[in-house]
Amino acid sequence: MKSIKIGSGAGYSDDRLEPALDIIRDGDVDYIVFECLAERTIAIAQQRKMKDSKQGYDSLLEYRMAQVLPLCVENNVKIVTNMGAANPKAAAEMVKQIAEKQGLHHLKIAAVTGDDVFPKIERYQNETLLENGKQIKELGSSIVSANAYIGAAGIVQALKAGADIVITGRAADPSLFLGPMMYEFGWSFENAELLGKGTIGGHLMECGAQITGGYFADPGYKEVPELWNVGFPIMEVTENGEYHITKLANAGGLVSLATVKEQLLYEIHDPANYLTPDVIADFSSVQVEEVAKDVVKVFGGSGKLKTGLLKTSIGYKDGYIAEAEISYGGAGSVERAKLAKTIMQKRLAAQDIEPIEIRYDFIGLNSLYANETFDMQEAPETRLRIAARTEEEAVANTIVREAMSLYTNGPAGGGGIRSNIKEIVSIGSILIPEPDTDINVSYWEV
Repeated sequence: MKSIKIGSGAGYSDDRLEPALDIIRDGDVDYIVFECLAERTIAIAQQRKMKDSKQGYDSLLEYRMAQVLPLCVENNVKIVTNMGAANPKAAAEMVKQIAEKQGLHHLKIAAVTGDDVFPKIERYQNETLLENGKQIKELGSSIVSANAYIGAAGIVQALKAGADIVITGRAADPSLFLGPMMYEFGWSFENAELLGKGTIGGHLMECGAQITGGYFADPGYKEVPELWNVGFPIMEVTENGEYHITKLANAGGLVSLATVKEQLLYEIHDPANYLTPDVIADFSSVQVEEVAKDVVKVFGGSGKLKTGLLKTSIGYKDGYIAEAEISYGGAGSVERAKLAKTIMQKRLAAQDIEPIEIRYDFIGLNSLYANETFDMQEAPETRLRIAARTEEEAVANTIVREAMSLYTNGPAGGGGIRSNIKEIVSIGSILIPEPDTDINVSYWEV
Protein backbone atom coordinates (compact mmCIF):
# COMPACT_ATOMS: atom_id res chain seq x y z
CA MET A 1 0.00 0.00 0.00
CA LYS A 2 1.39 3.37 -1.00
CA SER A 3 2.45 5.74 1.76
CA ILE A 4 4.10 9.15 2.05
CA LYS A 5 5.82 10.99 4.88
CA ILE A 6 5.06 14.60 5.74
CA GLY A 7 7.01 16.64 8.27
CA SER A 8 5.89 19.72 10.15
CA GLY A 9 8.26 22.63 9.60
CA ALA A 10 6.49 25.23 11.73
CA GLY A 11 3.41 25.57 13.90
CA TYR A 12 3.25 29.37 13.84
CA SER A 13 4.93 32.37 12.26
CA ASP A 14 7.88 32.79 14.66
CA ASP A 15 8.56 29.10 15.25
CA ARG A 16 12.07 27.69 15.44
CA LEU A 17 13.71 26.56 12.22
CA GLU A 18 16.20 23.96 13.50
CA PRO A 19 13.65 21.12 13.98
CA ALA A 20 12.51 21.56 10.37
CA LEU A 21 16.09 21.39 9.09
CA ASP A 22 16.62 18.20 11.09
CA ILE A 23 13.49 16.61 9.59
CA ILE A 24 14.47 17.53 6.04
CA ARG A 25 17.99 16.19 6.59
CA ASP A 26 17.25 13.04 8.60
CA GLY A 27 13.50 12.35 8.46
CA ASP A 28 13.27 10.73 5.02
CA VAL A 29 10.15 12.82 4.33
CA ASP A 30 8.50 13.57 1.00
CA TYR A 31 7.02 16.90 2.10
CA ILE A 32 7.71 19.58 4.69
CA VAL A 33 4.83 21.88 5.63
CA PHE A 34 5.35 25.33 7.15
CA GLU A 35 2.09 26.50 8.76
CA CYS A 36 2.80 30.10 9.73
CA LEU A 37 -0.40 32.08 9.40
CA ALA A 38 -2.75 33.31 12.13
CA GLU A 39 -5.92 35.31 11.54
CA ARG A 40 -4.48 38.60 12.75
CA THR A 41 -1.18 37.91 10.99
CA ILE A 42 -2.72 38.14 7.54
CA ALA A 43 -4.56 41.38 8.35
CA ILE A 44 -1.28 42.98 9.40
CA ALA A 45 0.38 41.55 6.29
CA GLN A 46 -2.32 43.19 4.17
CA GLN A 47 -1.42 46.54 5.69
CA ARG A 48 2.23 46.00 4.74
CA LYS A 49 1.18 45.11 1.20
CA MET A 50 -0.87 48.32 0.94
CA LYS A 51 2.28 50.31 1.70
CA ASP A 52 4.53 48.27 -0.61
CA SER A 53 3.16 45.97 -3.33
CA LYS A 54 6.26 43.76 -3.04
CA GLN A 55 5.62 43.06 0.65
CA GLY A 56 2.86 41.29 2.56
CA TYR A 57 4.35 37.81 2.88
CA ASP A 58 5.68 36.21 6.06
CA SER A 59 8.50 38.27 7.55
CA LEU A 60 10.66 35.16 8.06
CA LEU A 61 10.19 33.79 4.54
CA GLU A 62 13.65 34.79 3.33
CA TYR A 63 15.32 33.59 6.54
CA ARG A 64 13.63 30.20 6.35
CA MET A 65 13.92 29.56 2.63
CA ALA A 66 17.60 30.52 2.46
CA GLN A 67 18.35 27.58 4.77
CA VAL A 68 15.62 25.17 3.70
CA LEU A 69 15.93 25.26 -0.10
CA PRO A 70 19.35 23.62 -0.54
CA LEU A 71 18.48 20.87 1.93
CA CYS A 72 15.15 20.19 0.23
CA VAL A 73 16.84 19.95 -3.17
CA GLU A 74 19.51 17.62 -1.77
CA ASN A 75 16.92 15.35 -0.11
CA ASN A 76 14.16 15.60 -2.74
CA VAL A 77 11.63 17.16 -0.34
CA LYS A 78 8.73 19.29 -1.57
CA ILE A 79 7.62 22.38 0.38
CA VAL A 80 4.05 23.47 1.10
CA THR A 81 3.51 26.67 3.09
CA ASN A 82 1.09 29.50 3.75
CA MET A 83 3.96 31.97 4.21
CA GLY A 84 2.58 33.82 1.19
CA ALA A 85 0.17 35.48 3.64
CA ALA A 86 -1.28 38.54 1.86
CA ASN A 87 1.03 38.30 -1.14
CA PRO A 88 1.80 34.74 -2.35
CA LYS A 89 3.07 35.96 -5.73
CA ALA A 90 5.63 38.29 -4.16
CA ALA A 91 6.65 35.42 -1.87
CA ALA A 92 7.20 33.18 -4.90
CA GLU A 93 9.33 35.88 -6.52
CA MET A 94 11.43 36.08 -3.37
CA VAL A 95 11.91 32.29 -3.27
CA LYS A 96 12.93 32.34 -6.94
CA GLN A 97 15.55 35.00 -6.19
CA ILE A 98 16.91 32.98 -3.27
CA ALA A 99 17.15 29.83 -5.40
CA GLU A 100 18.94 31.69 -8.19
CA LYS A 101 21.37 33.29 -5.76
CA GLN A 102 22.18 29.85 -4.34
CA GLY A 103 22.73 28.40 -7.80
CA LEU A 104 19.84 25.94 -7.54
CA HIS A 105 18.24 24.66 -10.72
CA HIS A 106 15.18 22.77 -12.01
CA LEU A 107 12.82 24.08 -9.35
CA LYS A 108 9.18 24.94 -10.00
CA ILE A 109 7.53 27.39 -7.61
CA ALA A 110 3.76 27.83 -7.41
CA ALA A 111 1.72 30.61 -5.83
CA VAL A 112 -1.92 29.85 -4.99
CA THR A 113 -4.18 32.91 -4.87
CA GLY A 114 -7.91 33.53 -4.56
CA ASP A 115 -8.40 33.77 -0.81
CA ASP A 116 -8.25 37.60 -0.87
CA VAL A 117 -11.84 38.81 -1.30
CA PHE A 118 -11.19 42.36 -0.10
CA PRO A 119 -11.89 43.76 -3.61
CA LYS A 120 -15.38 42.24 -3.32
CA ILE A 121 -16.13 43.64 0.14
CA GLU A 122 -19.04 45.76 -1.14
CA ARG A 123 -21.14 42.67 -1.80
CA TYR A 124 -20.96 41.70 1.88
CA GLN A 125 -22.15 45.00 3.37
CA ASN A 126 -25.20 43.43 5.02
CA GLU A 127 -23.32 40.44 6.42
CA THR A 128 -22.93 40.27 10.20
CA LEU A 129 -19.73 39.38 12.05
CA LEU A 130 -20.25 36.10 13.88
CA GLU A 131 -18.30 37.26 16.93
CA ASN A 132 -19.98 40.55 17.85
CA GLY A 133 -23.00 41.11 15.60
CA LYS A 134 -21.57 44.15 13.80
CA GLN A 135 -22.52 44.55 10.17
CA ILE A 136 -19.80 45.01 7.58
CA LYS A 137 -21.28 48.35 6.53
CA GLU A 138 -20.81 49.66 10.09
CA LEU A 139 -17.05 49.11 9.81
CA GLY A 140 -16.72 51.22 6.68
CA SER A 141 -13.23 52.33 5.77
CA SER A 142 -11.72 50.73 8.88
CA ILE A 143 -11.65 47.36 7.07
CA VAL A 144 -8.11 46.47 5.97
CA SER A 145 -8.48 42.84 4.88
CA ALA A 146 -10.94 40.12 3.92
CA ASN A 147 -9.53 36.65 3.41
CA ALA A 148 -11.47 33.44 2.92
CA TYR A 149 -10.17 30.12 4.17
CA ILE A 150 -9.62 28.21 0.94
CA GLY A 151 -9.00 24.48 0.74
CA ALA A 152 -6.58 22.05 -0.85
CA ALA A 153 -7.68 22.45 -4.50
CA GLY A 154 -5.00 24.95 -5.48
CA ILE A 155 -2.28 22.92 -3.76
CA VAL A 156 -3.35 19.77 -5.62
CA GLN A 157 -3.37 21.66 -8.91
CA ALA A 158 0.13 23.00 -8.27
CA LEU A 159 1.52 19.58 -7.37
CA LYS A 160 -0.05 18.03 -10.46
CA ALA A 161 1.76 20.67 -12.52
CA GLY A 162 5.07 19.56 -11.01
CA ALA A 163 5.59 22.24 -8.37
CA ASP A 164 8.40 21.66 -5.89
CA ILE A 165 7.38 24.59 -3.69
CA VAL A 166 3.75 25.59 -3.16
CA ILE A 167 3.04 28.94 -1.50
CA THR A 168 -0.48 29.88 -0.43
CA GLY A 169 -2.18 32.71 1.39
CA ARG A 170 -5.06 31.98 3.75
CA ALA A 171 -5.49 28.26 3.16
CA ALA A 172 -7.01 26.28 6.02
CA ASP A 173 -4.30 24.77 8.20
CA PRO A 174 -5.16 21.07 7.65
CA SER A 175 -5.54 21.69 3.91
CA LEU A 176 -1.78 22.28 3.68
CA PHE A 177 -1.32 18.62 4.61
CA LEU A 178 -4.41 17.30 2.84
CA GLY A 179 -3.24 18.68 -0.51
CA PRO A 180 -0.19 16.39 -0.78
CA MET A 181 -2.28 13.39 0.31
CA MET A 182 -4.92 14.08 -2.33
CA TYR A 183 -2.29 14.48 -5.02
CA GLU A 184 -0.21 11.45 -4.09
CA PHE A 185 -3.12 9.07 -3.56
CA GLY A 186 -5.51 10.43 -6.15
CA TRP A 187 -8.23 11.09 -3.60
CA SER A 188 -11.37 12.65 -5.06
CA PHE A 189 -13.05 15.76 -3.68
CA GLU A 190 -16.20 13.64 -3.57
CA ASN A 191 -14.67 11.04 -1.23
CA ALA A 192 -15.69 12.63 2.05
CA GLU A 193 -14.48 9.69 4.14
CA LEU A 194 -10.87 9.92 2.95
CA LEU A 195 -10.89 13.71 2.99
CA GLY A 196 -12.15 13.58 6.57
CA LYS A 197 -9.37 11.20 7.58
CA GLY A 198 -6.75 13.30 5.83
CA THR A 199 -8.05 16.47 7.45
CA ILE A 200 -7.80 14.85 10.88
CA GLY A 201 -4.17 14.00 10.12
CA GLY A 202 -3.52 17.56 9.02
CA HIS A 203 -5.14 18.85 12.19
CA LEU A 204 -2.82 16.69 14.28
CA MET A 205 0.26 18.02 12.47
CA GLU A 206 -0.57 21.69 11.99
CA CYS A 207 0.64 23.01 15.36
CA GLY A 208 4.14 21.58 15.22
CA ALA A 209 5.58 20.75 18.63
CA GLN A 210 2.21 20.81 20.38
CA ILE A 211 1.86 17.11 19.50
CA THR A 212 5.47 16.28 20.39
CA GLY A 213 5.21 17.55 23.95
CA GLY A 214 5.78 21.29 23.65
CA TYR A 215 2.52 22.85 24.75
CA PHE A 216 1.71 19.58 26.52
CA ALA A 217 4.49 19.82 29.12
CA ASP A 218 3.53 20.45 32.76
CA PRO A 219 6.27 19.54 35.31
CA GLY A 220 5.20 17.06 37.96
CA TYR A 221 2.09 16.17 36.02
CA LYS A 222 3.05 15.68 32.38
CA GLU A 223 6.80 15.26 32.11
CA VAL A 224 8.48 15.73 28.73
CA PRO A 225 12.14 14.78 28.17
CA GLU A 226 14.61 17.28 26.70
CA LEU A 227 12.02 19.95 26.01
CA TRP A 228 14.86 22.36 25.17
CA ASN A 229 15.47 20.21 22.08
CA VAL A 230 11.87 19.37 21.23
CA GLY A 231 11.42 17.94 17.75
CA PHE A 232 8.59 18.54 15.31
CA PRO A 233 6.21 15.76 14.24
CA ILE A 234 6.46 13.47 11.23
CA MET A 235 3.39 11.75 9.79
CA GLU A 236 3.52 8.64 7.63
CA VAL A 237 0.14 8.31 5.94
CA THR A 238 -1.15 5.48 3.77
CA GLU A 239 -3.60 5.72 0.89
CA ASN A 240 -6.44 4.33 3.05
CA GLY A 241 -6.17 7.30 5.42
CA GLU A 242 -4.34 5.67 8.33
CA TYR A 243 -1.21 7.28 9.69
CA HIS A 244 1.57 7.03 12.21
CA ILE A 245 2.72 10.12 14.11
CA THR A 246 6.32 10.15 15.28
CA LYS A 247 9.44 12.32 15.61
CA LEU A 248 13.15 11.95 15.03
CA ALA A 249 14.68 9.52 17.52
CA ASN A 250 17.40 11.97 18.57
CA ALA A 251 15.01 14.89 19.08
CA GLY A 252 13.61 15.90 22.44
CA GLY A 253 9.96 15.71 23.38
CA LEU A 254 7.66 12.73 23.05
CA VAL A 255 4.79 11.36 20.99
CA SER A 256 2.30 9.49 23.16
CA LEU A 257 -1.37 8.68 23.40
CA ALA A 258 -1.77 11.71 25.65
CA THR A 259 -0.03 14.20 23.34
CA VAL A 260 -2.00 12.94 20.34
CA LYS A 261 -5.32 13.07 22.18
CA GLU A 262 -4.69 16.61 23.41
CA GLN A 263 -3.95 17.84 19.90
CA LEU A 264 -6.87 15.86 18.48
CA LEU A 265 -9.27 17.84 20.68
CA TYR A 266 -7.58 21.20 20.12
CA GLU A 267 -9.91 23.90 18.68
CA ILE A 268 -12.41 21.50 17.10
CA HIS A 269 -15.65 22.48 18.88
CA ASP A 270 -18.07 19.75 17.67
CA PRO A 271 -15.94 16.61 17.16
CA ALA A 272 -18.46 15.12 14.73
CA ASN A 273 -18.66 18.24 12.58
CA TYR A 274 -15.30 19.95 12.11
CA LEU A 275 -15.98 22.39 9.28
CA THR A 276 -13.23 22.97 6.72
CA PRO A 277 -13.25 24.23 3.12
CA ASP A 278 -12.66 20.66 1.89
CA VAL A 279 -14.91 18.51 4.04
CA ILE A 280 -16.85 18.26 7.30
CA ALA A 281 -14.48 16.03 9.26
CA ASP A 282 -15.86 13.62 11.85
CA PHE A 283 -13.43 12.98 14.70
CA SER A 284 -15.90 10.95 16.78
CA SER A 285 -14.70 7.49 15.69
CA VAL A 286 -10.96 8.19 15.69
CA GLN A 287 -8.84 5.59 17.48
CA VAL A 288 -5.24 5.87 18.63
CA GLU A 289 -2.76 3.12 19.43
CA GLU A 290 0.79 3.40 20.73
CA VAL A 291 2.73 0.92 18.57
CA ALA A 292 6.28 1.80 19.67
CA LYS A 293 8.18 4.39 21.67
CA ASP A 294 7.23 7.79 20.22
CA VAL A 295 5.08 6.20 17.50
CA VAL A 296 1.29 6.49 17.64
CA LYS A 297 -1.02 4.97 15.04
CA VAL A 298 -4.18 6.95 14.28
CA PHE A 299 -7.06 5.38 12.39
CA GLY A 300 -10.80 5.72 11.98
CA GLY A 301 -12.58 9.00 11.53
CA SER A 302 -14.70 9.98 8.59
CA GLY A 303 -16.29 12.96 6.90
CA LYS A 304 -19.26 14.46 5.13
CA LEU A 305 -19.35 16.61 2.01
CA LYS A 306 -18.36 20.24 2.57
CA THR A 307 -20.94 22.96 3.22
CA GLY A 308 -20.01 25.15 0.25
CA LEU A 309 -19.50 28.10 2.59
CA LEU A 310 -16.12 29.53 3.52
CA LYS A 311 -15.23 31.21 6.78
CA THR A 312 -13.82 34.61 5.88
CA SER A 313 -11.74 36.71 8.26
CA ILE A 314 -12.41 40.44 8.20
CA GLY A 315 -9.60 42.58 9.60
CA TYR A 316 -10.49 46.10 10.70
CA LYS A 317 -8.91 48.96 12.60
CA ASP A 318 -10.39 49.10 16.08
CA GLY A 319 -8.65 51.85 18.03
CA TYR A 320 -5.44 51.71 20.03
CA ILE A 321 -3.90 49.88 22.96
CA ALA A 322 -1.82 51.86 25.43
CA GLU A 323 0.28 49.73 27.73
CA ALA A 324 2.77 50.55 30.46
CA GLU A 325 4.47 48.64 33.26
CA ILE A 326 6.51 49.66 36.30
CA SER A 327 8.16 47.56 39.02
CA TYR A 328 8.41 48.12 42.76
CA GLY A 329 10.80 46.11 44.90
CA GLY A 330 11.50 45.46 48.55
CA ALA A 331 9.37 45.98 51.64
CA GLY A 332 5.98 47.50 50.92
CA SER A 333 6.17 46.80 47.19
CA VAL A 334 2.52 45.73 46.95
CA GLU A 335 1.27 48.83 48.76
CA ARG A 336 3.38 51.11 46.57
CA ALA A 337 2.08 49.41 43.43
CA LYS A 338 -1.48 49.89 44.72
CA LEU A 339 -0.75 53.56 45.34
CA ALA A 340 0.61 53.90 41.81
CA LYS A 341 -2.67 52.48 40.51
CA THR A 342 -4.65 54.99 42.56
CA ILE A 343 -2.50 57.85 41.28
CA MET A 344 -3.09 56.75 37.68
CA GLN A 345 -6.85 56.52 38.21
CA LYS A 346 -7.07 60.00 39.74
CA ARG A 347 -4.77 61.59 37.16
CA LEU A 348 -6.84 60.23 34.28
CA ALA A 349 -10.11 61.28 35.95
CA ALA A 350 -8.77 64.81 36.46
CA GLN A 351 -8.20 65.05 32.70
CA ASP A 352 -11.56 63.49 31.81
CA ILE A 353 -9.80 60.55 30.18
CA GLU A 354 -12.32 57.74 29.73
CA PRO A 355 -10.85 54.84 27.74
CA ILE A 356 -13.15 52.27 26.14
CA GLU A 357 -11.60 49.78 28.51
CA ILE A 358 -8.80 49.92 31.09
CA ARG A 359 -7.34 47.41 33.49
CA TYR A 360 -4.68 47.44 36.18
CA ASP A 361 -2.83 44.19 36.84
CA PHE A 362 -0.35 43.26 39.52
CA ILE A 363 1.81 40.82 37.59
CA GLY A 364 2.45 37.67 39.57
CA LEU A 365 -0.58 38.29 41.79
CA ASN A 366 -3.65 38.80 39.62
CA SER A 367 -2.63 39.56 36.03
CA LEU A 368 -4.04 36.36 34.52
CA TYR A 369 -7.30 36.28 36.47
CA ALA A 370 -8.92 39.69 36.21
CA ASN A 371 -12.15 38.78 37.95
CA GLU A 372 -10.64 36.79 40.79
CA THR A 373 -9.82 38.09 44.27
CA PHE A 374 -6.42 37.13 45.63
CA ASP A 375 -4.74 37.67 48.96
CA MET A 376 -2.55 40.66 48.10
CA GLN A 377 0.03 39.69 50.68
CA GLU A 378 3.48 41.15 50.89
CA ALA A 379 5.74 40.21 47.99
CA PRO A 380 9.46 40.85 47.42
CA GLU A 381 8.60 42.59 44.16
CA THR A 382 5.47 43.75 42.36
CA ARG A 383 5.01 44.92 38.80
CA LEU A 384 2.03 47.10 37.91
CA ARG A 385 0.67 46.85 34.39
CA ILE A 386 -1.71 49.44 32.98
CA ALA A 387 -3.47 48.57 29.72
CA ALA A 388 -6.16 50.67 28.06
CA ARG A 389 -8.10 50.52 24.82
CA THR A 390 -8.90 53.88 23.27
CA GLU A 391 -10.54 55.24 20.14
CA GLU A 392 -7.98 58.01 19.65
CA GLU A 393 -4.20 57.77 19.57
CA ALA A 394 -3.90 61.05 21.51
CA VAL A 395 -5.72 59.51 24.48
CA ALA A 396 -3.39 56.51 24.36
CA ASN A 397 -0.41 58.87 24.42
CA THR A 398 -1.77 60.66 27.49
CA ILE A 399 -2.17 57.39 29.39
CA VAL A 400 1.40 56.35 28.61
CA ARG A 401 2.78 59.77 29.62
CA GLU A 402 1.02 59.55 32.97
CA ALA A 403 2.52 56.12 33.58
CA MET A 404 5.99 57.40 32.72
CA SER A 405 5.50 60.22 35.23
CA LEU A 406 5.36 57.67 38.05
CA TYR A 407 9.16 57.58 37.89
CA THR A 408 9.72 60.85 39.76
CA ASN A 409 6.24 61.73 40.95
CA GLY A 410 5.98 58.70 43.18
CA PRO A 411 5.53 56.42 44.87
CA ALA A 412 9.12 55.58 45.83
CA GLY A 413 11.31 52.95 44.27
CA GLY A 414 9.64 52.53 40.89
CA GLY A 415 11.76 51.35 37.98
CA GLY A 416 11.95 49.32 34.82
CA ILE A 417 9.19 51.21 33.05
CA ARG A 418 8.16 49.81 29.69
CA SER A 419 5.51 51.39 27.50
CA ASN A 420 3.95 50.76 24.12
CA ILE A 421 1.17 52.08 21.92
CA LYS A 422 -0.11 50.12 18.97
CA GLU A 423 -3.03 50.28 16.61
CA ILE A 424 -5.52 47.47 17.09
CA VAL A 425 -6.45 45.27 14.15
CA SER A 426 -9.48 43.27 15.23
CA ILE A 427 -10.72 40.16 13.48
CA GLY A 428 -14.29 39.13 12.77
CA SER A 429 -15.76 36.37 10.65
CA ILE A 430 -18.46 35.99 8.03
CA LEU A 431 -19.45 33.09 5.78
CA ILE A 432 -19.34 33.50 2.01
CA PRO A 433 -20.21 31.16 -0.88
CA GLU A 434 -17.20 29.19 -2.10
CA PRO A 435 -17.66 30.38 -5.73
CA ASP A 436 -16.84 33.92 -4.55
CA THR A 437 -13.19 32.84 -4.45
CA ASP A 438 -11.30 32.60 -7.74
CA ILE A 439 -8.55 30.06 -7.13
CA ASN A 440 -5.60 30.61 -9.42
CA VAL A 441 -2.12 29.07 -9.54
CA SER A 442 0.86 30.94 -11.00
CA TYR A 443 4.27 29.41 -11.67
CA TRP A 444 7.94 30.42 -11.64
CA GLU A 445 10.84 28.22 -12.72
CA VAL A 446 14.49 28.30 -11.80
